[in-house]
Amino acid sequence: MRKVTFGGANSLDNYFARKDHSVDWLMWSKEVNALMKDFWKDVDTMIMGRTTYEVAAKNGPFPSQAGVKSYVCSRTLKNIPDKDIELADDAVSLVKRLKSEEGKRICIMGGGRLAKSLFEAGLIDEIGFNIHPVLLGSGIPLFYEMDRQINLELQECKQLKNGCVVLTYRVLP
Repeated sequence: MRKVTFGGANSLDNYFARKDHSVDWLMWSKEVNALMKDFWKDVDTMIMGRTTYEVAAKNGPFPSQAGVKSYVCSRTLKNIPDKDIELADDAVSLVKRLKSEEGKRICIMGGGRLAKSLFEAGLIDEIGFNIHPVLLGSGIPLFYEMDRQINLELQECKQLKNGCVVLTYRVLP
C-alpha cells in the first residue's frame, strides 16, 4: 500500500501562509532545496485542494510537468485549464483508490481543510513540516478542528542552518 504524506512549510504558530496567501516569510536555502529534491524522488502523485491549486497556478509550473501526477480536490471547480491535472470532487474516495494502486508516495500539498478530511478517514500515514522561526500571528491555518485525536510518533527531527526545524511524524493507528 502506498504511503500518504501531508506536509509543507509553516510558521512556528502553525500557519501555511498569510491571510492573503503570501509566503514571503519562507526562508529558502540550498539546504532546503536539497531536502525537497530528495523528498520528491519518492513521490509520483500530488493532491491539493482548490485554494492551494489556485495560489500555485499563479506561480507554476506544476510538478505534473516533472512526472508527478497531480489532482485537485474541489466541490466547486467545474474544470481546470491544465490537461495534466485531474479534478476530483471526493478527496477521501480518490485517496483510498490511489493508496490501493501501485506507485510511489502520495503527497498532500497544503490545504488544512483537505488534510482534515483525510486524517478523519485514517488515510494519512505521515506528516512532515519545515517549521520556520517566525510567528505570523494570523493566516491560513495548518490544521483545522478534527473529530478525534491523531496520535503521532516522531521519526526525524533536523535543525537546518537557517534556523528552521524539519519534523517527520508517523501517524499511529
